Amino acid sequence: MSQRRLIALEGQFPAFLAASIMPVLLMPLANEVGPFPQPLVAPIVFDLLILQSVRTLPVLLPTFRGRCIGALYQWLGLVTGLLIWVPSLFRGWPSGHLQVATLLLVAIFFITTSVRLVRLLARVPRVNLSVLAGAAGGYVHLGLTGGMVATAIEVVHPGSFLLGAVGSHEALRDRLLYYSFVTVAGLGYGDVLPGNPVGERFAILLSVSSTLYISLLVGLLLGRFIAHEAAELEEHWQEHKTLASSPPDRLPMDDQ
Repeated sequence: MSQRRLIALEGQFPAFLAASIMPVLLMPLANEVGPFPQPLVAPIVFDLLILQSVRTLPVLLPTFRGRCIGALYQWLGLVTGLLIWVPSLFRGWPSGHLQVATLLLVAIFFITTSVRLVRLLARVPRVNLSVLAGAAGGYVHLGLTGGMVATAIEVVHPGSFLLGAVGSHEALRDRLLYYSFVTVAGLGYGDVLPGNPVGERFAILLSVSSTLYISLLVGLLLGRFIAHEAAELEEHWQEHKTLASSPPDRLPMDDQ
């Protein structure tokens, strides 16, 4: 991907950050069997995030393999965006198998988005506020990814997490999003805990992933910033050297 294309994509990073924060703020209002418009909150905010993810992360490599992966990623986002409307339209899941398949697709799409975002941020030629917004969006998105994967694990393997006191309006997904962000931030667990070895291994993997994400991204962005500043200093030094070495303009001779 050319530097011009990478610079053009920087404008999508603030929108990606906003789209990643929306599910965190609005999921407590979602209820699949509640009164209107509560059933629409979850599919709308997640569809906006999926749409912005596809816009922010197009084809990364201009090769046949890169185009195929990009097209597969876009189709995965389309199918996932349609399936998450099922519980809102049918006032619940009509089939347990459909619920498991949808949750697995959501988890796969979110994991793929996190990986593609890190690869894109590793290629940006400079560091500015937009790129920092993309890095922050990736951190928030990692928490969302953990929540989606944890939800899929709990549905496939019930009892993996001890959810504590859950109100009638609280969805499983919302509780496990909270659990995921607590794990990512390293705040220490409250009323949601791993319930068996599967949940414990997930907590370990998520905690390690968040630490690696921060370490790698800080290293990449800091190295890019230093390289960009060094290139600008070199350019200014070369200009100053050229001006200093050029002969002065000859003064016009006085009229005799």
